[in-house]
Amino acid sequence: MALTIQVLLLQVLTIVFFLVLLKSDAQLMVEVPPLMKCKFDKIYQLGDSLSDTGNFIRESFLGAFSPFAKLPYGQNFPQNKSTGRCSDGLLMIDFIAQGCGLPLLNPYKDQNANFTHGANFAVAGATALPTEIMVEKKISSNSLITNSSLSVQLDWMFSHFKSTCSSADCSEDLKRALFLVGEIGGNEINYGLLQGKPIEELRAMVPEIVQIIINAVKAVIGFGAVRIVIPGNFPIGCIPNLLTTFSTTNSTAYNEYHCLKDLNNLAIFYNDHLQKAIQDLKKDSPKIILIYGDYYNAYQWLLKDATNLGFGKNSLQKACCGIGGDYNYDKSRICGAPGVPICGKPGTFISWDGVHLTQAAYKWLTKWLIDDTLPKLNCQV
Repeated sequence: MALTIQVLLLQVLTIVFFLVLLKSDAQLMVEVPPLMKCKFDKIYQLGDSLSDTGNFIRESFLGAFSPFAKLPYGQNFPQNKSTGRCSDGLLMIDFIAQGCGLPLLNPYKDQNANFTHGANFAVAGATALPTEIMVEKKISSNSLITNSSLSVQLDWMFSHFKSTCSSADCSEDLKRALFLVGEIGGNEINYGLLQGKPIEELRAMVPEIVQIIINAVKAVIGFGAVRIVIPGNFPIGCIPNLLTTFSTTNSTAYNEYHCLKDLNNLAIFYNDHLQKAIQDLKKDSPKIILIYGDYYNAYQWLLKDATNLGFGKNSLQKACCGIGGDYNYDKSRICGAPGVPICGKPGTFISWDGVHLTQAAYKWLTKWLIDDTLPKLNCQV
């Protein structure tokens, strides 16, 4: 009898052991970076604060003393250090790099960095339109915290390739590189809104902004890029700083997620123009893979499934690091200023500082974007 019990016990333990192995294998399968099938060996990023990994804090005296250069920015970053990222931790470009099985992208302005696997040219506060055009449009120079617009970033990229490519046209070096042109162009709209520009005036700027971005994409193609993602804008009516600025007692001004409809419609107008321009460019460049990065619908998905993804039901439009009002945002007491509190669980908040998002939000947005983008990248090579 004792021997029978031992045999049965051994069989049960064996079954449990194999179930554990199967579970482990399944987890390993899920955790394999999905973009690795594309075999990208480099990534190049142009953009603004949504993707800046440290250029702004290095490019000027102002940047070195900005909140982004010190904690609590980067508090959830490995080694608990500030890197110049406008978040509590990693950004979408970081998760994309991990998804490709590549190291995190170093900022171009860190001249001692390793650029073997690409470079990041994005700068927090950057606009697609050159600074002089912004001034012509009477968008206050006080809003322009950097002069490193898209054309400046392209100049940096050209200089980088000129010194690193093995051939004059870079085509061989860049045939397995992924390029992200943006998100950029949103700051023109944000600066204009915060300065009190009417929405109609900002809508009139959209075609010019989009054309600048398309010209940049053409330049990138000229450098030798063959796979390019061009992201659109978030639903800006859901962002705490704009919700605070344009708060109203008119309940019909808000949608089901308590986002401002008029601002979201402005983002939709911008995104529609960008998508149309991308489609037109595809006709002229049939051998180049051009993909619209749908930040708007990624964010909408995040709001819709927020509680299932671990975000607090009552904190979807509140800043984690901030103070004051319904959205924990006060432009005179921003994140990083003395006395401004930080929430206990950033991973349950979408917004980090009222303008930028948390690492947790960026992680889920990247998952949605990879799922949406991967089939379009034509990676069976």
